[in-house]
Amino acid sequence: MKKQFNRMKQLANQTVGRQVIERRMELVRVVSHNTHKRMVSCLQGHIGAEAEKRHKKLPLTALSQAMVESGSQLGEDSLIGKMMEVCGDAENGLASELMQHELQLEKDVLDPLSQLAEVDIPNILKQRKQLAKLVLDYDSARARTSWQQTCTVSHPKKGTMPATLSQ
Repeated sequence: MKKQFNRMKQLANQTVGRQVIERRMELVRVVSHNTHKRMVSCLQGHIGAEAEKRHKKLPLTALSQAMVESGSQLGEDSLIGKMMEVCGDAENGLASELMQHELQLEKDVLDPLSQLAEVDIPNILKQRKQLAKLVLDYDSARARTSWQQTCTVSHPKKGTMPATLSQ
């Protein structure tokens, strides 16, 4: 009965600490998931698409194409036409920079956040549960061994005397 009580006491101590850590890990998972989702919604390109497709679908690219076409319709002799073409080229450059920025953001921030929320934290929680079980088993085995050694020392076998007494 006492052994079962000690085992439950150990389990309760481990459970309280584990619950605090699990709540914190779950909070980190939720925060990283929400941050990932919000960052994705801020991107103007499509996640996972190739660079060229992503560039074509940016609003800045459509604006630059419209400006270049308008400039060519007005002709190179027109000052406004020349300005539209130059501005269209500038917008196209901005679209390229935005696309490169979004690709880098996806690689450096979004992918690691997703990995953390979807893979790493669930694995950590799983390993912590396994570790807690093994620690509980280890503590129980150590307590049993300690108890057996205490019983053996307090009640030695008959017929055996310590070496100091036999002389």
